[in-house]
Amino acid sequence: MKIPQLLFPALVLSAPLLSIAPARAQEPAPFGAERSWQVQRLGAPTLAPDGSFAICAVTRYDLASDKGLADLWLWRTDGSGSRRLTTHVASESSPLVSPDGRQVLFVAQRDDDKAAQLYVLPLDGGEARRVTSVPTGVAQPKWFPDGKRIAFLSRVWTDLATFDEQQKRLDEREAAKSKAMIWDAAPVSAWDVLVDDRELHLFAVGVDGGTPEPITLGTGLELPRRAVPLESPLYDIAPDGREVAFTADSDPAANFTDGDVYTLALGSKSAQNRTRGNRAPDAVPQYSPDGKWLAFARQKVVGFYGDTRKLMLLERASGTLRAVAPDWDRSADGLVWASDSKRLYGSIDDAGTLRVYELPIDGAPRAITTAPSYASLAVSTSVPPSTAARASDCVVALRQSFVEPSTLVKLDLASGAATKLSSVNDELLAGTALGTYESVTYTGANGDPIQMWVNYPPGFDKAKKYPLFMLIHGGPHNGITDGMSFRWNAQVFGSWGYVTGWPNFHGSSGFGQAFADSINPQQDTLPYEDVIRAADWFRAQPWIDGERMSAGGGSYGGYLTSILLGRKHPFRALVAHAAVYNWYTQMGADYSSEVRRFGPYWTDEQKQVFEQGSPHFGAANFNTPTLVVHGQKDMRVPVNHGLELYHALVQRGVPSRFVYFPDENHWVLKPNNSLVWYREVKRWLDEHGAGGTP
Repeated sequence: MKIPQLLFPALVLSAPLLSIAPARAQEPAPFGAERSWQVQRLGAPTLAPDGSFAICAVTRYDLASDKGLADLWLWRTDGSGSRRLTTHVASESSPLVSPDGRQVLFVAQRDDDKAAQLYVLPLDGGEARRVTSVPTGVAQPKWFPDGKRIAFLSRVWTDLATFDEQQKRLDEREAAKSKAMIWDAAPVSAWDVLVDDRELHLFAVGVDGGTPEPITLGTGLELPRRAVPLESPLYDIAPDGREVAFTADSDPAANFTDGDVYTLALGSKSAQNRTRGNRAPDAVPQYSPDGKWLAFARQKVVGFYGDTRKLMLLERASGTLRAVAPDWDRSADGLVWASDSKRLYGSIDDAGTLRVYELPIDGAPRAITTAPSYASLAVSTSVPPSTAARASDCVVALRQSFVEPSTLVKLDLASGAATKLSSVNDELLAGTALGTYESVTYTGANGDPIQMWVNYPPGFDKAKKYPLFMLIHGGPHNGITDGMSFRWNAQVFGSWGYVTGWPNFHGSSGFGQAFADSINPQQDTLPYEDVIRAADWFRAQPWIDGERMSAGGGSYGGYLTSILLGRKHPFRALVAHAAVYNWYTQMGADYSSEVRRFGPYWTDEQKQVFEQGSPHFGAANFNTPTLVVHGQKDMRVPVNHGLELYHALVQRGVPSRFVYFPDENHWVLKPNNSLVWYREVKRWLDEHGAGGTP
């Protein structure tokens, strides 16, 4: 297998290169766990049609109330100023500027709202006005092109005719003495939500309110039941406002999902399947601004979520379907159309960095940015008719790195240069001690090059020896890109005096199809060897104390940590968060009703895979002190895994500790729980000889 060469392997970045305000005279504060919760976090931007301003939700966290509060902010893209648009005690999300640029639509649950509703705020002054009173809540709003109506998604009971009836059933179920639930379909759960007997459907409502009109109800289809949370766009509206495209499951079987893209003329109940014949997922439909094309992302390998997503174009007039850059070995993600309908821009997972690419509909992809990472692109939709569209498009994005939280920037499409617009975290970062980081490449399993991010603590001195915390990412088909995570935060670990390594082992995304699929179905072998060789690379560095190395990870990272636990490794302490410990009991996971790509565990073909790859078979060799962490509400990796692993360690007499969060899911999301998580991780590493300063 030939692995593509990595881009920019010697990249080194530090805080001063990111235009952070000059440091104060006093000693900068460490970037500890508490400080990480002082960072304000920007949501995806929306851009005015003429590109003159952008709006983002900005979330700040309060430890006393243990929650975040999001307000909307507006920035002028010429850099002339910014202003806060909302100050309500409730949070606002999903902002979208109206087609005429005079209003912003958002989602909020304010005052007496029992569920999230649509609100519209005039940008020339005045109060926000509630548009909907939908008891089942709203999500993924989108303006119709004429600005007179708004589309949204809601989960409803399809046997009820009105929203008043929906409210009555909600009340009845809330008041019922028994909270029993019954399924004869799948899925039962998704992440941390029990998927009940409602269906996800598309509605439209007038901008002045009124009774929402169902769009997809009655088509015999529903939008994906597994779409919890509603992150990826599930539908789009044609530029003439007469048609919608949406994603739905074409296979009624409980044990198989065939996601297809459908189109539906407004007012009709007869939807047309535009991707029939492809059993793998087709998703994220997007109409071109001129209405000629319908773009979507296609995978070809059934049952492999890490399969490369190809950009497909459907010519609406002729029905002709073709792939854009079919030989390009990267996934076409985070796409937005240019205003001229001749190209799209995307935030592409590319060798450890999210790079902005231009994807011409006829031609080869072109990298616009190099480093750091850029995501959540937004493009202006109108340009002066006498100007070349490509030169006139205004593009904004969120830039981030290991030492810079999401920052709103304006991108120059020719040079890739970014102009910083937001400054909400500048003062905090100016008074914070940040480390540096770089991308390195080492030789991993099969002799293949493995890219790894190395983060150094503040004041790093190569003449000293530092402890190592090897971070093992989840997925496994989710590569670690240059960005600031607020869960496993390398800057927090750096404030404890650690060097951290984050290898993009075999199976990681961003390095091509062959690399991502190289670990299937035996997911333990190559990544395990890659982590061991990463440890060897660090032990060869004069500034690493080879006797003070630890490792840990969450989800698949917890799985691979549990694999390490049962095999030879150099780590003195381990941290296993939400770890898949027993592949057999993982049948209780939220996705386990699906027919598996390589077959179920009861087949002869899979018996060897399971016996080699399930960590619980290595329990006889457990002897490394291990911190086990799990959340009760985790349905992706149910809590029994954490208990099984912990109990095996206890029976083996291995030093161990179980940290249990009754109110967390697959992740630790609440501020005070996060502080406990970091405190316990640090305490564990300190107790077992892996921590301490140089």
